Amino acid sequence: MLRDSRNFMGFQRIQRRQLSIILSATWRKRVCPKALFLGVAMFLKLLGKERFASLYKTLETAITGHENTSYTGHVIWLHFGVNSGASRFAIEKQAVNEATFRCPDELGWKPQKVSIIPSDGGISRTRETALPTNDITKALSNLGYAVMASDDAGRFVCNYVYYHSLRFAEEHGIKSLFVHVPLFLTINEDIQMQFAASVLEVLSSLQL
Repeated sequence: MLRDSRNFMGFQRIQRRQLSIILSATWRKRVCPKALFLGVAMFLKLLGKERFASLYKTLETAITGHENTSYTGHVIWLHFGVNSGASRFAIEKQAVNEATFRCPDELGWKPQKVSIIPSDGGISRTRETALPTNDITKALSNLGYAVMASDDAGRFVCNYVYYHSLRFAEEHGIKSLFVHVPLFLTINEDIQMQFAASVLEVLSSLQL
């Protein structure tokens, strides 16, 4: 699932579409580890009035698709988002139950200090991934990537998606992870595609 984090400029829109298309194609051309099955790679356009239904419909595909196959391994929702101000990759540890958008989303929604899920409590509530982000970061760093573990996914669309995904994952016994990537102008496309494939390989090697 692809989503950009800070704004909706044309370049970011192009990049996240490229990430979705190229990640899927690149990974299927590689020798896929036996421990990993890539179920879906998509660009997600959401929010506005349809935000909740669109997101959960997408998340549900992880469950229905998993149940309709003979695959018995773990399901991991892997999200990528573009952070235009970043100089390195970031493995996000958590999301916060707060939506504070500095500019409207693609459908004109601009919440300010709103609980993403009111029934979860106030805007200080956090949800953490069940995946070992420090181990993942270390493994990727050892492969030569400029990557860090982060506990701040912002308060914009990426955080919104990640919070819903983490809650959904907890309810359904699956896992979720969000990865922020820089612009292609900062780290070029080839390296970013290699990094995305390396993330998948590292996830497939985890003892879950």
